[in-house]
Amino acid sequence: MRKVGLFCIILSLTIFSACNQRIKVTRTDTPTSGIAEIASDDCFSPIVQEEIDVFEALNKDASIIPTFASEVDVFNLLLKDSLRLIVAARDLTDAEKQGLLNRKLQPRTQKIAVDGIALIINKENTDSLISMSQIKKIMTGEIDSWKQINEQSKYDQIAVVFDNPNSSTVRFIKDSINRGEPLAERLKAQENNKAVLDYVSRTPNAIGVIGVNWVSNPTDTTNLSFTDRVRVMSVSKSDPATRQSSFQPYAAYLALGEYPLRRDVFVITSDLRGTLPAGFVGFLVGDRGQRIILKAGLIPATRPMRLITIQDEF
Repeated sequence: MRKVGLFCIILSLTIFSACNQRIKVTRTDTPTSGIAEIASDDCFSPIVQEEIDVFEALNKDASIIPTFASEVDVFNLLLKDSLRLIVAARDLTDAEKQGLLNRKLQPRTQKIAVDGIALIINKENTDSLISMSQIKKIMTGEIDSWKQINEQSKYDQIAVVFDNPNSSTVRFIKDSINRGEPLAERLKAQENNKAVLDYVSRTPNAIGVIGVNWVSNPTDTTNLSFTDRVRVMSVSKSDPATRQSSFQPYAAYLALGEYPLRRDVFVITSDLRGTLPAGFVGFLVGDRGQRIILKAGLIPATRPMRLITIQDEF
């Protein structure tokens, strides 16, 4: 009887061990099928959602589940191995790469686009020209009134809004505009980019800092217009800002480097090749994925872009 009991215990342990081993090898997704969770900087949520919609329409057995969050939160999800694909406005640092390698993961980065940071104002505000030096003075607090930009302005206090303190937009302002100088305390954070757009559309004295894909006109295949909810400012590299020296963040001006507020966009994955995340990366850098990027007003990173000369009328 004792031998029978011992045999049952050994048999149970063997079955339990075998079940555990089977659970560890349940990965069944392919580049075009399965389920994958990804994360994206909220700044790129419109374009990433469209990429997902088209990818899933082409691959009926694939399901991409996105999380849209701040840049800080998106990288934390990747570094903690909560998911294995993110879309962001910066590459991994050396320390972040090493952290993933320590987890036996192989991070890979692919540039997918060049993005523009748009400055938006209320439609009633006609002060639409601004120089880079003026932008820095606004962000550091040296300029706080519209009358310091245009003495004839009908507005006084400038209300600056951005998405949230942990966003890539705020990091861009700190690194590329302020050059290490602290942000003015009066700058206001909103919940996300949509909230920035809503706030500026109803606040006459506001300036919003937002990704260009949030203000592009999806019905304009020429990429020569923006949403009519707000006015998009023209930015000059030099002082004073004139109509001749100032440019809006149209795709052509981003490509030519005329518009100064630009940054790269990356897709970063730590997953294996041959998986659904890897398949989605292939789609993003392929022809269909890059066409979606161009339609959103950004510059495709892996496909050539044809530029045409247009005549501005003022």
